Amino acid sequence: SDVDLDAVIDLHRREGRLATVTAVRPPGRYGTIEHDGPRVTAFTEKPPGDGASINGGFFVLSPACIERIEGDGTAWEDAPLRGLASDGQLSVYEHRGFWQPMDTLRELRLLEDLWRRGEAPWRRWL
Repeated sequence: SDVDLDAVIDLHRREGRLATVTAVRPPGRYGTIEHDGPRVTAFTEKPPGDGASINGGFFVLSPACIERIEGDGTAWEDAPLRGLASDGQLSVYEHRGFWQPMDTLRELRLLEDLWRRGEAPWRRWL
């Protein structure tokens, strides 16, 4: 992803909470069809998702967050994150740049193709 690390860290420090999660809007997986009876009135291939934000998988954490993890079997997305949210200790950074999941073989191939073509938005050379 092309997350602006400085912006996320600045927000994390400014908000003063224990953790900050990057929220993203996932792409739609399927084209949509609008119709009136048997007549199609509109078709959109792979529209944006439903507008809901999801966990983008990038966090800025204060060291105190480690205390919320009971052991190797603790899933970060379960009790630790839910606890931070319910305690008012979780901020959100809304990332509107490139983000793409890699949950399927199709998505893996899409990302590999972007890399091979030199069009990967996350590719940075210093």
